[in-house]
Amino acid sequence: MALPSQHRLRASRDFSRVYRLGLRASSRYLSLRAFRPSAADVSRQLTVLESPPETALGISISRKVSKRAVVRNRVKRQIRAALRALLPQIQPGWQVVIGVRPAATECEYADFLRELDYLLTKLGVIDGNS
Repeated sequence: MALPSQHRLRASRDFSRVYRLGLRASSRYLSLRAFRPSAADVSRQLTVLESPPETALGISISRKVSKRAVVRNRVKRQIRAALRALLPQIQPGWQVVIGVRPAATECEYADFLRELDYLLTKLGVIDGNS
């Protein structure tokens, strides 16, 4: 099951903006970049009828992780499942890109869940008290 469409980061320019302006944190298996547009940027993009922006998440996994697409897709599925579990705790308005490191092919769902929770808390994307 995929992430809900309103929570997906798709456009290349959005990924570039997160890489260029975002906060960074990394662990053994994942690197994370998170960017929260300022209130001025958000209000400029909103019309009267629109609601504030949802959190948008993207996953970047290169062929360095594994040459086999089957392995890369399995890792992405496990990360997406972990993100779905953490999504209710994430504060609205963040744009997050998860980069996958080669060691991640050894991980299981619980490892990704723990790593993502740690990294998102470290950057303040989720409240550490929840």
